[in-house]
Amino acid sequence: MERSENTTPDSSTQSEAQFDCLASSLVQILETAKRDLERDRVAAKALLATASSILQSEIERRSGTSDSGTGGLAGWQIARVRAFIDENLHRTIHTKDLCAVARRSAAHFARSFKHTFGESPHAYVMKRRLETACHLMMTSSESLSQIALTVGFSDQSHLCKRFKQAFGESPSNWRRERESVGIPWGRMTERQVRRIVDPQQTREKLQEDRSSPQLVSASTD
Repeated sequence: MERSENTTPDSSTQSEAQFDCLASSLVQILETAKRDLERDRVAAKALLATASSILQSEIERRSGTSDSGTGGLAGWQIARVRAFIDENLHRTIHTKDLCAVARRSAAHFARSFKHTFGESPHAYVMKRRLETACHLMMTSSESLSQIALTVGFSDQSHLCKRFKQAFGESPSNWRRERESVGIPWGRMTERQVRRIVDPQQTREKLQEDRSSPQLVSASTD
């Protein structure tokens, strides 16, 4: 009986410690975002997105949300994977990284990911690279070479190749045509950009690189 009585407090204490650690991390993220709000709104936005994903994941974990045997990823896994990809577009993203984030084995992750997103990890990452490149082309005056590096392509040539595969035209032409929208740099919202970019077209035209199943970022071809 004594062992049973001692087990509950220990479990409760561990849960409280985990929550305290999570709360501390969220406070640090939010404080940093607050400091960056005036000088670097992009960085602040990324931090807020991270905080939101962490909080949502914890809520779903505590409520026992799962994939209910559907074969897909659970809600908290989806949130973590999306956040990780968006925060690391500038670098090479390996399948093993995503497996670790989702806490799934490599054997099950790719199948669960495709069941959830309707496409492979590689195709999803490539789509997010191109969507983010489109967003930057419409909201900043950065050069295509800089944008290419920012979203994880090896160089401008690599961006142009993938962009033409997805949209049927070069990024420079695409950018010039849409500058006529008349919204000043930096004031176009992501929703407005998404109305210009056709995600379905991107998904249909992108070709998956099946030669490197463990590398989903395709920093090189």
